Amino acid sequence: MATDSTLPRQDPVRNQLGQDVTAHLPPPGAPAFRPEDDAVWQRAVGYLDVRGNDVHTAYSYGLAAALCDLHEDADRDVVLPAILLHDTGWSRVPPEEVLEAIRPGGGRPDLVLRHEKEGAAIAARILGDLGHDPGRIAEITGIIDGHDSRREALSLNDALVKDADKLWRLTPHGVDTVMGWFGLTRTQAHALIGSRVHDHLCTAAARTLARGFAAIATIDTAPQRVALG
Repeated sequence: MATDSTLPRQDPVRNQLGQDVTAHLPPPGAPAFRPEDDAVWQRAVGYLDVRGNDVHTAYSYGLAAALCDLHEDADRDVVLPAILLHDTGWSRVPPEEVLEAIRPGGGRPDLVLRHEKEGAAIAARILGDLGHDPGRIAEITGIIDGHDSRREALSLNDALVKDADKLWRLTPHGVDTVMGWFGLTRTQAHALIGSRVHDHLCTAAARTLARGFAAIATIDTAPQRVALG
């Protein structure tokens, strides 16, 4: 007889319960990406295949959408395209220099500024081609040009883009990525990420999300959790 650990996880009958419960599930929600944002994504993704920025951007989009849910004054037509396009400028930096730009104990501020300005230019072209409102294009490119180097947010929309970008680092994918970038243990990565996130977020909602992500990450390395396999 199959044990709990060998039963398939996605079979509606051969599961731990032994019954099909799918008739009682709520209807599926809306697609993760709005159709208008998917059009931006399809044009942006070719610029994002640098050090995992494509997956980073996808997760950051989800976080930005969640932050917009918590801020009724946010303009999704600014925040969501901006987060999809914010890191396209790294495609204009030599791949071998990208991590040098952000490494602990050093860094290349000139490359950070370069990726912001290049990203703003790429965003302007993509959004212009897609027929976006010129006023929103100007706001989006202004957000992108300074999203890392500018300490203070220009607006709520800018704050949510900044926060979504930073919150990704605390996700499981973000922690794994930082570990790989710098050869760190999970505990070391948690410490580095925490130092670069918690005190640098703009909104109370993001700070709350960050504490939740950090709590999960901390338990991941707790000896009590590790002993459970």
